[in-house]
Amino acid sequence: MNTILIVDDSPTIRRMVKASLGELPGAAFAEAGTGLQAIEALAVGPVQMVVLDLNMPDMHGLDVLRFIRSHDHYKDVPVLVLTTRGDETSRDAALQGGASAYMTKPFLPATLALSVRELLALARAHDTSVPSHEA
Repeated sequence: MNTILIVDDSPTIRRMVKASLGELPGAAFAEAGTGLQAIEALAVGPVQMVVLDLNMPDMHGLDVLRFIRSHDHYKDVPVLVLTTRGDETSRDAALQGGASAYMTKPFLPATLALSVRELLALARAHDTSVPSHEA
C-alpha cells in the first residue's frame, strides 16, 4: 500500500488531487490542511509520498520540506510540490530544498498521476537497491 499525503489548505484542491490519483493501484491517501498537520501525519503513520503546496497559512511549504529532508526517517520520501507559484525563484528554492518534482496549478490530472507513478517507482527502486543491515 502506498500512502500519499496530500498537503494543501484548500479542501477542493485536496479532493482534486485525490481524484486524479484515485486510479493508482494500491494507493491510500492521508490529508493535511496545514503544515503542522502534515508533520503530525508523517509522525502518525508511514507515508510513501507527499504532494505539498507552498502557500499555507501556518507554515510555508518550504519549511515543511526542510523538516522532511532534515529527518532521517523521512528524508528519502518523494515530495512533489504542487503550487500556484510558477516563478523560477519559487521553483528553484523548492528543488534546491529537496523537492523531487515541481508542478504548478492548475494541473492536468493525467500529468499529476504520471509524475506520482514515476516518483513512487523511483522510491521503490531506491529502497530495493539499498542492502538491508537488519537481521
